[in-house]
Amino acid sequence: MISQLAVFSTSSAQSPFTAPDSLLVIQEGIASYYGTRFHNRMTANGEIYDMWEFTAAHKHLPFGTLLKVTNKNNGHQAIVRINDRLPKSSTRIIDLSKGVAQQLDMVNDGIVPVRLELLSHHAIDWVRKQYRKVPEDIRLRSYFQGVAYQKDQEIIKKPLR
Repeated sequence: MISQLAVFSTSSAQSPFTAPDSLLVIQEGIASYYGTRFHNRMTANGEIYDMWEFTAAHKHLPFGTLLKVTNKNNGHQAIVRINDRLPKSSTRIIDLSKGVAQQLDMVNDGIVPVRLELLSHHAIDWVRKQYRKVPEDIRLRSYFQGVAYQKDQEIIKKPLR
């Protein structure tokens, strides 16, 4: 008789503080911020922009995506939500609200190098599913790969003594 054993490895809830950081990094580049000129205007997703909320514009990340943004000059971090679009021709990877710029201590500099990270491996999978083809300028890697294997095992009946 042959029995089959299938094992599937899946991740449980993933804390953003226990995941290997380098696997959550999706992009690095230059950030700028926008403030008073756009305050109270409509964003690309239909919201009214509030320069004090922790929001951001990105070229193509899905609206509602939460990111951890790290100022590479000083290590300051903020969690932002994507609610607006950058022009496709922009050389920046993200435009941050003025509130975020203050949190990252970048108001005086205007532009700074940043690292963008998703908050969990589940978020990476969710963002990847939003695209037919993942844009080349972002990196979406999964840490937890589903593992499946089959093992055939013979059950041998031994005579009783």
